[in-house]
Parts: sequence; structure tokens; C-alpha cells
Amino acid sequence: MTEQDTSPPGEERPSRSEQKRAAHAIHDLAAGLVALTPAQLDKIELPAGIRTEIDRLRGITAHVARKRELGFVAKLMRRCDEAELDGARAALGRNREQHHRDMAEEQRLEALRQKLIDDDETLTVLIAQHPELDRQHLRSLIRQARRERDRNKPPHAARQLFRLLKEL
Repeated sequence: MTEQDTSPPGEERPSRSEQKRAAHAIHDLAAGLVALTPAQLDKIELPAGIRTEIDRLRGITAHVARKRELGFVAKLMRRCDEAELDGARAALGRNREQHHRDMAEEQRLEALRQKLIDDDETLTVLIAQHPELDRQHLRSLIRQARRERDRNKPPHAARQLFRLLKEL
């Protein structure tokens, strides 16, 4: 008798590919939880056994042992109800969205910094948008960044300019 014969009538079992996809999704979820900081992990409601195994996994530095322990955490998570892991999935989704927003903001600031270094019109627009800026300091940083770029020096002034733009 095969396993399909023992399943209730009218109910199909998931295909082997679907089972593998689900197992990989749980493994990725486990890896995402391990990558979180302890403070972020404290905000997520997890079954106690999984939380202790994640804490134990953080102490393992050997690659193969870490990989094996991650597989064990994923195995424990597969045994849990989907409802117990929904909070973790939602928290990781919010964390990923926040990361994407932060990266987009940094890229916007980097582009603005590059425009400031390349031409003076952007500086006029920026000062019009933010009249409280210290114009003299901003202009000196831009001049220094241009000099550093022209002389192939490390971008110290460009980094300071980025920090200043980030504070706006």
C-alpha cells in the first residue's frame, strides 16, 4: 500500500516540489531570524524551543556546525503550526521593507551629494529648500570634495557632506 492510498479521499498531497519549496521557505525564515539582532528577535513571539535553539546557534562559529544547527532550527519550525510562525514572517517582512526604504534614502542622498559636487545649481536649490543650512560650511565642504576628487584623494569631505545631508 502506498502513501497516496492512505490519504483521505478527495484530499491530495502536495507534490514533492511543493514540499521542497515549503522546506526551503522555512529554512530561509530560520536564516532570517538568526540574522536579526537579539533586540529585534525579542519583539517576535516564537515558541520557546525555537528561541533557545536560535540563541544556541548564535554561539556556533564553525561553518558546518552552524549549517547543521540552522537545519535543525528549520526542522523545529516545520513542526510548528503555521499560525505560530506568522508573527515571525510578518516581522521579517517589515524589517525587509524598512531596509529597502533605508537603502533608497541613502541612494537618494548619495545622488544629491554627487550633484552638489558636480554643479552649483543644485546647491542653490538645496539652500532654497533648507534656509537654515550653514551656507559657508556647505560651500567649503563642496570645494574640498571637488579638490579631493580632482587629486584622487580619499573622499573625506564627501563623507562629511553626506553626513550633513543625512541630518537634514
